[in-house]
Amino acid sequence: MDLLDLLNYDFFRNALLGSLFASIACGIIGTYVVTRRLVFISGGITHASFGGLGIGFFFNINPILSAMAFSIFSALGIQWLSRKQGVREDSAIAVFWSLGMALGIILTYLSPGFAPNLSEYLFGNILTIANSDIIALVILCLVLISFFLFFYRDIVSVSFDTDFAKTRRVNTQFIEYMMMIFIAITIVLSIRLVGIVLLMSLITVPQMTANLFTNNYSKIIYFSIGLSFLGCFTGLLLSYYLNVPSGAFIIFVLILMYFIAKLIKTIWKRSSSRQTTSIN
Repeated sequence: MDLLDLLNYDFFRNALLGSLFASIACGIIGTYVVTRRLVFISGGITHASFGGLGIGFFFNINPILSAMAFSIFSALGIQWLSRKQGVREDSAIAVFWSLGMALGIILTYLSPGFAPNLSEYLFGNILTIANSDIIALVILCLVLISFFLFFYRDIVSVSFDTDFAKTRRVNTQFIEYMMMIFIAITIVLSIRLVGIVLLMSLITVPQMTANLFTNNYSKIIYFSIGLSFLGCFTGLLLSYYLNVPSGAFIIFVLILMYFIAKLIKTIWKRSSSRQTTSIN
């Protein structure tokens, strides 16, 4: 079955659309995460979202909505503990990371009826993305793009140097809290793509790859969006033909792309240094 045949299926078209809009959201948010060195915080929020899933299963409400609410609570809680209560940031992350995982496991096993299928939340299944998931991602992308266009300079200032941003009278607290909320929402809406276990790679690896070739903030966003979608598309296609889990294969492709880019950058630098030496 070729690509054109696959496009005739709704599930595959939904998977491509979900990949595109998730790539846009993760490309924008991931650039902030990598620049601010918030990867560990993102991992904490990602795993804390499992507690929200458990709440959703136990109280029979939409698990994505409950996970989003709990993730936002965890993100703001980490920010509040580390900024206002003098708790070390890594300790605050560990508290909500552990709380979310423990709460998720307890409530999932206490949920009435049949045990819920956790595999698509833990490891992702992009082929299960529905129209409602795509609409939610489209809305998120529009909000993120609008927010970044309006506060772009402030976000860049906060990303690189919070103290310097304060001297420019940037409301750093507002930017930091809003970005934490956006990180939480982006993480939850992307769970179906690659799952809780692997999601952290989706908001870090493409940005790391883009950063190999440019330090420009906006260019990192553009390149990482393109790399994310390319990785998702390639991983989705290969996982279909090889009959392996799509989420894991997408991350495998993204990491492989990073190492290939790293190798190309190393070869290019060595070639440039040799040319410079020969000229001298």
